[in-house]
This record gives sequence, structure tokens and C-alpha cells, in this order.
Amino acid sequence: MSLLSDDDIAEAAQRREVFRERSVSTRLTRKETRNLDALAKSRGVQRGELIRQLIRDELGRDAGTSAASTELTEIMGIRLMLTNLFRPLATGQKLTPEAFDNMVAEVKKRKRSVAEDALQDLERA
Repeated sequence: MSLLSDDDIAEAAQRREVFRERSVSTRLTRKETRNLDALAKSRGVQRGELIRQLIRDELGRDAGTSAASTELTEIMGIRLMLTNLFRPLATGQKLTPEAFDNMVAEVKKRKRSVAEDALQDLERA
């Protein structure tokens, strides 16, 4: 009798997929290192996390998927919220608390995809 079933082994393998097991390195000049450190500091992240973000962004761009920044995503969320708030007000409709809560939930769900669509439209133009 085995200690682990096939399902347990598959589940453990799936969990390991998210572990960062590989290291990739390169050499930089002192100036490049200072610029990288300054950029990481300005974004409030560690150097390694910045490098991972940059690599993921480039890989996504090559795959045809553009990752919208947090700032753009939030701006699009505000835009969606304002658009959905002003329409009922402009037409004289009342907005119930339930409708408002539903609108907020819908904006949370859709803001990233709307931001990514806007970014793709911008890149095509």
C-alpha cells in the first residue's frame, strides 16, 4: 500500500509549479545597476521583484497579452464607476443602495479587462 495516491502526487506537483526554483542572471554595469535600483525604489519593490515584473510584462507582450498597470486599472475602474453613476442621475432615476453595491462589484470584476482592452487599443493605434 502506497503512502501517497496518484491524486496526492499530482496535487503536490501542482503546488510546486508556483515555487520559484530557477535563477536567471546577467551582468550589469555600475550605472545600469544604479538605474535599476532607482527604478525599483521609485516603484517601492525589491530589485528581484522588479526584474520579475519586467520579464513577465515582456513575455506577456510577446504572447499578445498586455498587462495593464495597477494605475491604469484603477483609472478605468473610476471611469466605469462614474459612467455608471452619472447615467441614472442624468435621467432622473434613483440609485438604490443595492444597485450601487452591485455596480461596485461589477466594476471590481471588469476593471482589469477593460484596462487591458484600452491598452491593446492604444498599442494598435
